Amino acid sequence: MLAAKTEERHERAMGLDVMHPALALEVLALGQQAAAKAVDAAMAPIATAARMAADVLSAGGRLAYAGAGSSGLMAMADALELPGTYGIPNDKIVVLLAGGAASLTDLAGGYEDDTALARADVAGAGIGAGDCLIAVSASGSTPYALAAGDEACRRGARVVAMANNAGARLFEGADVAILLQTPPEVVSGSTRMGAATAQKIAFNMFSTLVGIHLGHVHDGHMVNLKADNDKLRSRAMRIVADISGVTPDAASRHLAASSGSVKIAILLAAGARDVAAAQAALDGAGQNLRRALSHVATH
Repeated sequence: MLAAKTEERHERAMGLDVMHPALALEVLALGQQAAAKAVDAAMAPIATAARMAADVLSAGGRLAYAGAGSSGLMAMADALELPGTYGIPNDKIVVLLAGGAASLTDLAGGYEDDTALARADVAGAGIGAGDCLIAVSASGSTPYALAAGDEACRRGARVVAMANNAGARLFEGADVAILLQTPPEVVSGSTRMGAATAQKIAFNMFSTLVGIHLGHVHDGHMVNLKADNDKLRSRAMRIVADISGVTPDAASRHLAASSGSVKIAILLAAGARDVAAAQAALDGAGQNLRRALSHVATH
C-alpha cells in the first residue's frame, strides 16, 4: 500500500540527525515555508466555507470544529479566538477535541480512533440542522474526524472537511472540501509541523473571512472585539479614534457611552444622535459598520 503524502520521507531529511544545527534548522524552515504555500491552491474552497459558516451564524446557527491530535489543536485555537476577536457569542462556537481536556496531557492517546466518542460528542453538543461543522485531519482518515463529520451530516448540519492528502476519505460527503496538499514532513509523519502550519494558516484565513462577512472587520480593524482586559480596552479606544478621526479622549467617552461597543462608539463619533439611534442604524445595516456609517451620514 502506498503511503499517504503526509507519511512519506522528505527529500532533504537524509542525515538530518547529523547535520550542523544551522543547516538542520534551514531544512526545517524550508519545510514549513513549503507547507504554507499549499494554502495558495485552496483559496476557492476556503472562501466557500467561510461564506457558508457566516450564513449559518447570521441565521442563528452554531459553528463547530472537530478534530484529534495536532489537527484538533489547530481547530481549537481558531475556535477559541472567535468570541474575543469578533464578538461571536461563546454559545455559538463548539469545540470537539477528541478526548477533551484529557487529551491535552495525552495527545497521542487512543482518542483519535474512537468513533463512538466522536458520534457521542456531536450528539451531546446537539449539532444538527442549521449548524456547520468543520472536521479536520492531516491524513484525512482519522477515525474521530471521519465519524464526527459523518454524524454531523447525518443530523442535517453542513460539513466542511480539511485535510492534507488528496482523495482523503474525510472529503466524502462533505459540503466543502479544503485540500492543503503539503509536502512530506522533514520528520516523516510528524504532521504537527508542515501540515499543521498549513491548517493554522487556512483556519486564520477562514475565520477572518467569516468575521468580514459578518461585518466585524472594518479597514483591517476588529470592530466587534470583546474588550475585557486593559490591552483590549486600549485597542478599542485606538480603533474608535482611528476610524472616526476623534481624539483618544473622545473615543474613550464614546466607548463609555456605548458600554464598550466599538461599532456604536464609532457611530456616535460619526454623528449618531444617541446610542439607540446608532444601534438602529447598525441593526438596519445587518451589523455592517460601513453601511451603518453611510446611513448616519445621510440622516
